[in-house]
Amino acid sequence: MADITRRAGWRHLRSAPTAHIRQHRRGQLVRDGVGLSFWFRPRSAALSEVPVDDRELATAFHARTADFQDVSVQSTVTYRIGDPAAAATRLDFSIDPGTGAWRGTPLEQIGTLLTETAQQHALAVLARMPLADALVDGVGAVRERIAGGLAAEPRLADTGIEVVAVRVVALRPEPEVERALRTPARELIQQEADRATYERRAVAVERERAIAENELASKIELARQEERLVDQRGINARREAEEAAAADGVRAEAEAARTVRLARAEAEAAREVGAARAEAQTAWLRAHAEAAPATLHALAATRAAEQLPRIEHLTVSPDVVTGLLAKLGGGERGGRDERDERDERGGR
Repeated sequence: MADITRRAGWRHLRSAPTAHIRQHRRGQLVRDGVGLSFWFRPRSAALSEVPVDDRELATAFHARTADFQDVSVQSTVTYRIGDPAAAATRLDFSIDPGTGAWRGTPLEQIGTLLTETAQQHALAVLARMPLADALVDGVGAVRERIAGGLAAEPRLADTGIEVVAVRVVALRPEPEVERALRTPARELIQQEADRATYERRAVAVERERAIAENELASKIELARQEERLVDQRGINARREAEEAAAADGVRAEAEAARTVRLARAEAEAAREVGAARAEAQTAWLRAHAEAAPATLHALAATRAAEQLPRIEHLTVSPDVVTGLLAKLGGGERGGRDERDERDERGGR
């Protein structure tokens, strides 16, 4: 839409770079170009604004295939106005000199023309195709047919409209038919998924079995090792017991030998001591046998005196002395008589 400002009975128009402006005054074309900016009198000016940029037109319509199945077609048509003068003469692109807005709806007219033309060619192509073929190859066929039909449409050329590109966005059947068509593929996909799941489970079971077998083999080998360890421990214990017994035997033999040697030595010492004592006793007896009886009596008295308790004080009375002297005198005489008697016997 052009930008129009007011100044004391005059109007100033400023258009966009993508807008083609045409000004007529009293039926004569006075200005014609893109992106114009000028002053004009509103009472005598007739203005037209034709857009020359590329525009997108989205279309959506229903069609029927050769097997009487409804499909929906979504497409986009890109077009532009290549001949603004022809478009301005065939369609109402006039603008209000006061506001700059279109007085008619030219772009809607162009959209209706393009939509109906594209729908006509799409219907013609889909009516000869079954649904399965339309879903597989219908997008390309419909696009080519719409592009060719729009390029060959004489009314578009007379209006100055050029088709830049045609795109078919989607071609879909009814929801129920689509679900029915998806069912075999879904079943196949589900079967593949189930098969993959079963295979994965089988692999998992096989791996678990292998793991269990490995664990069992490890336990068996461990039990064997433990059995060998127990046997070896028993052998070691027996060997230690045998060695301990042998050591105890050697120790006992050594102790017995030492005891025997000690006993022998003690017996030998006892014999020697006994012999020495016997010799000493024999010598003592021989000495006593050879000694005189008086000497023996004196020794006996000495020994007896040694055994008597110690006398600190002794009081001797005259009576005791007299008796002792008498005994000593009688004893001396008796001794002399005995010696004389022995001497007589010896003489005899």
